Amino acid sequence: MGFRKDFLWGGATAANQCEGGYDKDGRGLANVDVVPIGKDRFPVISGQKKMFEFDDEHFYPAKEAIDMYTHYKEDIALFAEMGFKTYRLSIAWSRIFPKGDETEPNEEGLKFYEDMFKECKKHGIEPLVTITHFDCPMHLVEKYGAWRSRELVGFYENLCNVIFKRYKGLVKYWLTFNEINMILHAPFMGAGLYFEEGDDVEQIKFQAAHHELVASAIATKIAHEVDPENQVGCMLAAGAYYPYSPKPEDVWASRSDDRENYFFIDVQSRGEYPAYALKEMERKGIEIKMEEGDKELLKAHTVDFISFSYYSSRVSTTDPELLEQTEGNIFASVKNPYLEASEWGWQIDPLGLRITMNDIYDRYQKPLFIVENGLGAVDTPDENGYVEDDYRIDYLAAHVQAMRDAVDEDGVDLLGYTTWGCIDLVSAGTGEMKKRYGFIYVDRDNEGNGTLKRSKKKSFDWYKKVIETNGEDLSN
Repeated sequence: MGFRKDFLWGGATAANQCEGGYDKDGRGLANVDVVPIGKDRFPVISGQKKMFEFDDEHFYPAKEAIDMYTHYKEDIALFAEMGFKTYRLSIAWSRIFPKGDETEPNEEGLKFYEDMFKECKKHGIEPLVTITHFDCPMHLVEKYGAWRSRELVGFYENLCNVIFKRYKGLVKYWLTFNEINMILHAPFMGAGLYFEEGDDVEQIKFQAAHHELVASAIATKIAHEVDPENQVGCMLAAGAYYPYSPKPEDVWASRSDDRENYFFIDVQSRGEYPAYALKEMERKGIEIKMEEGDKELLKAHTVDFISFSYYSSRVSTTDPELLEQTEGNIFASVKNPYLEASEWGWQIDPLGLRITMNDIYDRYQKPLFIVENGLGAVDTPDENGYVEDDYRIDYLAAHVQAMRDAVDEDGVDLLGYTTWGCIDLVSAGTGEMKKRYGFIYVDRDNEGNGTLKRSKKKSFDWYKKVIETNGEDLSN
């Protein structure tokens, strides 16, 4: 048994966390560029603090990141050395359409990604491309209010038309929006949403979500029309919620928390708004403005597969005494007394991955693709940049084993697995470089100092062996 013969092993990055080159070759400014590191980061990413341009008081890590813009050939060669079958990367919208609302794309931006995809193909690596990994051109934020405006659906459609045609034959696996449910938790980072005093925040978030869901359906439609070989997936920030106790109220709280996350995928995978979501919106006084044809579009153009990120499980309770929160990935949760945690307070739960896979597969009966999973940790390199990261190997081995159990024991259909941050990059949550995920160490710190030199960690050779044996040999 084990994983399918054509299992897509690889790693994942996002343009805004690794590319840099924020002002090179005609690229425009994006929401993800103007998010600083430090105490103002969360107020900015949550849409509470207005920061639409750079200032001198803050450091903006995405401006340069790890400069993959100029290092991509070297980086892809290292991925190939590990044996990657796929590499998940994202397109920076403002590289293709600097303002977002132009009719004609920026040729230099298109050429950059074409070269990158060709470099992948040269090494036998299948690109898995996220169309929007939190990116939104700042011009669209300032002029239209980002995804709160219906006009963004048309701009996104324009982007999709251009990239699907240009990269036909180079890319066949696509994701429409990264962690689409992040719009509820970090709306400026996730969708460029900023809130003025007096705004109906819930109404704006759900209306913006509807626009993204319609845009996702349109993207799926165009992808299939341009190339029937194209496979389009949605993408969810996943992690099952456990009830803190068998108390029925806690069980119900966990169901409700799960549903908040699954709502988006229910629409993208099943093609309609679920009854529970409509009732919840009714209770909150949220009225989704739909245009004629929206429902038909959502129904006719559902995704081919479900992709998701998994870092940890979460816990739900109704007991106010227990609401001591963990730090987990923007999604705070009650602490689980049975689990160890990472240095950033994320709870480590490999079995939770198997549980989450089963929950999602039972719910949708579509192939799954795990496109983010990994351990953020402080790495201490020796003088050659070598890191003995056994803690990362242990974490990943346990998760790959859980994945295999879900496939072997439970019959879950799994297309592939891309670890998060296969090369060290800027953390989306905290903006730090010291929170490292990669098999490849990058010499850069939180303040932007360092040579950007790449070096292999111990986990590099370990992952190479995992891929070589198709997940059979997980030994350190």
